[in-house]
Amino acid sequence: MSTVSVGPALARVACRIEGQVAWVTLSHPGRLNAMSRAMWRELRAVFEGFAHQLGLRCVVVTGADGHFCAGGDISEYSGFRFEETSLRNFHETEVWGALDAMLACDLPIVAEIHGHCMGAGVEIASCCDLRLASASARFGAPIAKLGFPMAPREAQLVAQALGELTAREMLLAATVFDAAELKARGFLSQLCSDDSLCDAVKLLVKRITALAPQAAKLNKQTLRALRDEPPAALLTDAYRYAPSAEHREGVAAFMAKRPPQFEDPAP
Repeated sequence: MSTVSVGPALARVACRIEGQVAWVTLSHPGRLNAMSRAMWRELRAVFEGFAHQLGLRCVVVTGADGHFCAGGDISEYSGFRFEETSLRNFHETEVWGALDAMLACDLPIVAEIHGHCMGAGVEIASCCDLRLASASARFGAPIAKLGFPMAPREAQLVAQALGELTAREMLLAATVFDAAELKARGFLSQLCSDDSLCDAVKLLVKRITALAPQAAKLNKQTLRALRDEPPAALLTDAYRYAPSAEHREGVAAFMAKRPPQFEDPAP
C-alpha cells in the first residue's frame, strides 16, 4: 500500500493505492469538503498520474468525514469571480482541467457518496462510471442562489449524467434531491444504507478488478468518443456575466449569511 497526499493539510486530495485500486479522498475539514482552487489542481494531478501507475484496475472517489463534496469553496470567490478573464481561467483551466482528467481516465471510476453532494460534488460524481450513495445523501446545484450559472462544459457533463429534466430542476429551481429519487432517475447505480455503503463499494471494486483490464480500457475509450463538445460560440460568451451586480450580490449575500436581493435587469 502507498499513500500520496496532495496539497496542504487543511484542504487536500489524498490518494491511497492498495494493490490494484486507487482510493481518492476529497478533504476540506470544516467546509464539508468544498473544493478550493488548489484542490481542483490537485485532483487533476492525481488523475493524470494514474496513466503512469501500472497495475491499477479501478479508482474509488469519496469524501472525508461523512460527506462527499458540498460544492466550491465560496470563501475564495471574491478573489477571481468578478473579472471575465480570471473567471474563464478558473472554469476552463482549473475546474475543467480536473474534470477532463477524470473523464480521460481509462480506469473504471466508482463514486462512494455520503452526505452532501452539491455543485462541484455533482460534477465530480458525474465523471464517475458507477455511483453508489448512502440513503442519507443529498444532491443539488443551487448556484442560482449565488447569482451565477453553471459553466457550459460542466452543465453539459451534468445534464448527460443526470438527465436533462433533473439538471433543469437543479439549476433552474435549486431543487435538492435525496438519494432514493436520484436512484429512481438513473443517476445512481446503487442505493445503500448508511452502514452498508462502504461494504457495497468494496464488493463492486472486487468485481471490477476481477474483469479484463483491456476490456475496461477499450470500453472507456468507446464511451468517451461518443461525447459531444459544446459549441465554440457558447464557450466564448459564457463568462461575460463576471462583473455583473447579480453575480456580486449572490456571492456577497452568501458570505454575509443573508438572503440575496436580486433586481430585475435593465431593459
